[in-house]
Amino acid sequence: MLAKEVKTGMHFINGDEACCEGALAAGCRFFAGYPITPATEIAEAMSRRLPELGGIYIQMEDEIASMATILGASWGGVKSMTSTSGPGFSLMMENIGLGICTETPCVVCNVQRGGPSTGLPTLVGQGDMMQARWGSHGHYEIIALSPSSPQEMFDMTILAFNLSEQYRLPVMIMADEVVGHMTERVVVPREEEIEVIDRRKPTVPPEEYNLYHADADGVAPMANCGDGYRIHVTGLTHDERGYPAMDAKSHEKMVSRLVGKIRNNKDKIIRTKNSYLDDAEVVVVSYGISARSAMQAVRDARKEGIKAGLIKLETVWPFPENLIRSLAPQVKGFLMAEINGGQMVLELERCAGGACPVGLVSNFGGAIISPGLISNAISRIRRGTA
Repeated sequence: MLAKEVKTGMHFINGDEACCEGALAAGCRFFAGYPITPATEIAEAMSRRLPELGGIYIQMEDEIASMATILGASWGGVKSMTSTSGPGFSLMMENIGLGICTETPCVVCNVQRGGPSTGLPTLVGQGDMMQARWGSHGHYEIIALSPSSPQEMFDMTILAFNLSEQYRLPVMIMADEVVGHMTERVVVPREEEIEVIDRRKPTVPPEEYNLYHADADGVAPMANCGDGYRIHVTGLTHDERGYPAMDAKSHEKMVSRLVGKIRNNKDKIIRTKNSYLDDAEVVVVSYGISARSAMQAVRDARKEGIKAGLIKLETVWPFPENLIRSLAPQVKGFLMAEINGGQMVLELERCAGGACPVGLVSNFGGAIISPGLISNAISRIRRGTA
């Protein structure tokens, strides 16, 4: 299917372009969005590439409409995505909640910039991490990934589509301006080397099909509009048929399953890249472009005889709490490096549970964190002076 569509081989492209190519390799054939720095290059690349592959690109009037449109396209049976940055991400939140409630597979790439409000349109930030987790109303679980390079933008976009199809929900790619605009080598594998997961289809006759009757893993097979099945899609609390069910018992049943299908499968979902953890005294936790500074800082610390390690969060949500809890009694401290006032560090503190100190190296946006700042913080935690 993908042989004529994937640009196999080695390329020198930026992260936004790599995101586009990853989406196409995953089978995305619909994009709706609104131009916004620093994510515009994703939309521009999609506007060129999708028509070449028989796909559809639509520039919408705003990000509210963009999110609604990709939900509709997904129910039509097409893999769909959008891209945005800070203010647009805020506008998408209500319809992201609709996607969670209706269990609609799609992908949202947020190339973060400095905020709040219009903020720093052309400069880096990582200040939307808690918004990704809790930005829409109600209680739910999400999946969010964080690439640290153009290569990971390609790879994680494929992964985002696969996770969205497998678990039936909008999956977020929490990129940042530096990764989006950074130009590096990106290797695109051959077709047979790319794993593509499609949504699970019903195996029962149409008259026996219920839209939200889940399998053992908590995920329901999904019939698309036009497949010959009766479907009713609503953002109201609903029963297994998809029909509104406006009582507390039905609401608990629905929300419990929305939460459970992620929590009960988190060991299959969570991905981290760990370095030097076997003997680490101080463990740095980071993500996105900040993880590259953290990796350099850890290497520098090792050269100075300090046993430092790194957990690079490839999946930021769900957070790898079991890994943190297992390490907390063994280390002298954790350190979070992130470009905001301290967001994911709150999760780190929660999971460490007071077993060891937790430090933060951060800025409010506009510039990356230098490895030297992280190295100094590693030394302070090791000495117990953080």
